[in-house]
Amino acid sequence: MVRVCLLFVVALIVSPLLATAQSSVFLEELTWTEVRDAVRGGKTTIIVPTGGTEQNGPHMVLGKHNIIVKFTAGEIAKRLGNAVVAPVIAYVPEGSFDPPVSHMRFSGTISLPQEHFEKVLEFTARSFRAHGFLDIVLLGDSGGNYAGQRAVAQALNKEWALTSTRVHSVEANYDANGSTDWLRRQGETAERIGTHAGIPDTSQMLALHPDGVRRAKLALGQADDGSGVIGDPTRATAAYGKQLLEFKIAAAVRDIGELRESSRKVR
Repeated sequence: MVRVCLLFVVALIVSPLLATAQSSVFLEELTWTEVRDAVRGGKTTIIVPTGGTEQNGPHMVLGKHNIIVKFTAGEIAKRLGNAVVAPVIAYVPEGSFDPPVSHMRFSGTISLPQEHFEKVLEFTARSFRAHGFLDIVLLGDSGGNYAGQRAVAQALNKEWALTSTRVHSVEANYDANGSTDWLRRQGETAERIGTHAGIPDTSQMLALHPDGVRRAKLALGQADDGSGVIGDPTRATAAYGKQLLEFKIAAAVRDIGELRESSRKVR
């Protein structure tokens, strides 16, 4: 009787854990047979998040983009209902080396030459096509990623034009999603909002990973002042961050839905 009770208790604990693991949208949390069965069952969209390992001022960790894009990709996949999320590509173009330019002027940044980044994306896409995925979504969280994403999507779509597989470079989540206008309606100025490690970036990190923000080092920054910050992160809040993340997620879901249809229309 005691043994039966113990087995019952173990089953109550283990069963939800197994169910959670097998229903994960993250590829790296699944087994190969679970991925195979997911594709056979209709999960034929794979989201490839591209982040970056770059300086984000003295107040924020270098993995900011990777943390944000993994979260948003996961939420996008859940809303789409038929998508899986690939591991985040954390090495992207961040500037040249000799002499160091852009983010490469700051310790810890990792940069790939553009052509190598594109090759990583290309063969990632080729891998997923071989496994039966039909829509390969390149989802960036850094402006410097988009030229490479577009180039790869264009080249592979041309090569695969007579097949059912398509590659999409999704950018609506990063730009033109309404977040800047919304912040202005909250009373923030363009200077405070900034363009790097300012209100938007810092707010999203406060919402997702507050330990990644060094609050004692929050300070207004300007271009070429040596801080790496352009904007006023002291104005950032977790509440802002939650809303900005929602803008990103909703915009990407809309964009992916439209691209899946428009990319297959006969012209």
